[in-house]
Amino acid sequence: MSKKPSKSRKAFYTMPKHKAVKTIASHLDEKLAKELNKRSIGVRKGDTVKIVRGENKGKEGKISSVDTVKKRIYIEKVVVRRSNGQEKPLPIQPSNVIVTDLDRSDRKRFKTTTKKEAKK
Repeated sequence: MSKKPSKSRKAFYTMPKHKAVKTIASHLDEKLAKELNKRSIGVRKGDTVKIVRGENKGKEGKISSVDTVKKRIYIEKVVVRRSNGQEKPLPIQPSNVIVTDLDRSDRKRFKTTTKKEAKK
């Protein structure tokens, strides 16, 4: 990694999709953090999140889609009204939300172990 901020930003915004998915992560609710022994987790479609920063602070909903190119998430019922009256989903940074409930349909999501867990 370079020390130059411009090179770091360029690397972040031009990274391949399989690496970009890992950067789209958010902190867990206190209850979930204790249950999973993790502080944060990658967000997915179907997870329930609560917005903790910004104009829509306090709103809660399920993630309707994840944009890996723009590194943003879209939450159901969090929309912006356009000048012609249409509603458009509002892109939100994953760092501005807290995961309150997880989509547990994928078993592999919780089977991964970290190096810390392997040492114990």
